[in-house]
Amino acid sequence: MTLTHSKTAQHAMSVDVEDYFQVWALSSKISRAQWDDYPLRVEANIDRILALFEKTNTKATFFTLSWIAERCPEMMRAIVAGGHEIGSHGVEHVKVFDQTKEEFRIDAGAAKAKLEDICGVPVTGYRAAGFSIDERTPWAFEVLAELGYDYSSSLHPIEHDHYNMPDAPRFRHKPVADSHFSEIPVATVDAYGKRVSCAGGGWFRASPYQWSKHLLNKFVKEDGGPAVFYFHPWEIDAGQPKVEGLSAKSRLRHYINLNKMENKLHRLLNDFSWGRIDEVCLPNDKQVAA
Repeated sequence: MTLTHSKTAQHAMSVDVEDYFQVWALSSKISRAQWDDYPLRVEANIDRILALFEKTNTKATFFTLSWIAERCPEMMRAIVAGGHEIGSHGVEHVKVFDQTKEEFRIDAGAAKAKLEDICGVPVTGYRAAGFSIDERTPWAFEVLAELGYDYSSSLHPIEHDHYNMPDAPRFRHKPVADSHFSEIPVATVDAYGKRVSCAGGGWFRASPYQWSKHLLNKFVKEDGGPAVFYFHPWEIDAGQPKVEGLSAKSRLRHYINLNKMENKLHRLLNDFSWGRIDEVCLPNDKQVAA
């Protein structure tokens, strides 16, 4: 079932909370076994993000690795105190299609329980590492619903070498029969004969700001919104250590325009109105189209 979406101009902001050494672009050089050897930079970056959100009257959903939350409990409580939503990003950033159904159940359940224990609030939203729910994991949404999640924001429906479901629904829908559970994809538009991302991340860093603004305005004009946008704390951290020996593609993906990201975000937060996913995208459960 596809759900009608809100006609409000307000969009949903989200932050995928992981540190720079945990991302897939660097995984060929930094293994999971090495993570504890790297000093955390995420806390200082989150401080800057919370200050920016407060300045621009922005609320957001923070999809957080429970591995990070365990090491930064005060940071997590500061996010909650700022009026933001806590969502689950799994335990250790393992892609869903690299897990069995039971492994995924254990991971998503453990992350939810740990985040709720640390933050003292319900965790009802989930985002898969690397937008990795696809045709290889037909059971993923059902598992999330069974674990007590209300929604996922795990689809980025474009052609991509890391995630690739270009024909998936672009808007909020209910992928589990007889369940209130929703999937809320990040934002895309159909432009110039191709589906294009306007969801943030590396796409936002690499593109001129006016192009991103144009696509979001197109989304509003043609689709009504709300659009779901995302970024990572390490994307505002131009001073992070450089990892040597990466492929040209990985190096470009990770490091492009890190020094410009915070200013671009500031413009984006001022040009559009932003809220938490649970508050912006979930109020209209009764408006269901067949």
